[in-house]
Amino acid sequence: MTTTRRPLIGVTTQTLQAIDGIPAELPTSWVMNQRYVHALAAAGGVPVLIPLLAGDTATLREIYHRLDGLLVPGGVDIDPLVYREPRHALLGRIDPERDITEVTMTRWALEDEKPFLGLCRGLQVLSVALGGTLWQDITHQRPDSGKHDYFPTAGFARDHIAHNVEVTGDSRLGDALGGGSVPVNSMHHQGIRDLGAGLVATAIAADGLIEGAELKGRGFAVGVQWHPEMFASGEPSVGKLFEDFVAATRD
Repeated sequence: MTTTRRPLIGVTTQTLQAIDGIPAELPTSWVMNQRYVHALAAAGGVPVLIPLLAGDTATLREIYHRLDGLLVPGGVDIDPLVYREPRHALLGRIDPERDITEVTMTRWALEDEKPFLGLCRGLQVLSVALGGTLWQDITHQRPDSGKHDYFPTAGFARDHIAHNVEVTGDSRLGDALGGGSVPVNSMHHQGIRDLGAGLVATAIAADGLIEGAELKGRGFAVGVQWHPEMFASGEPSVGKLFEDFVAATRD
């Protein structure tokens, strides 16, 4: 009896010190929230964590070649030097090895049309990899914006519904979420300023901030600014996004 091989999906990691300020004398570690892994496994994928081997492109390339898809999850701020801008005073923690690893692997995936899904920071990586720029602090640089930084450190649950986004019906994101007004959580202080080349905005917040984008007509390359992994499959803010992504990796 033959069985269908479940697709192998890479999930990038983050340096532990960049998250919690762990003392330097402790061993450097790479970590990632388990919710991303559980969401992919529930959708039929086989998740594998990707080490941040920014200085070892050959090994990263070998890891990449074995993957059927790439998921870039949420995390700390992207260093604006990556998109050729000076650092703002309100820039948060950064993780340079993660920046290099994710931008490199994202570009490989886009070149090869290997399915890509970006969540929160992952949407920003998708845009930056294609030449886009970011608001380094939305509140300060875009003062007419609504509130987006509903962080757990400020007492908000990670599944707190913060606002709605308008999703384009004729899009992969629309196929997954159904289009129209969709309630989402919100845990970010940065956001897309200039959208990367070839991307189309497919989810917009009421204040005009881009909250979802994708490449049209080139496989599955989708990013959202919220955290759908915090919700069960079928709920409004996640729909069948993970299922559609995993299905694309089987092609």
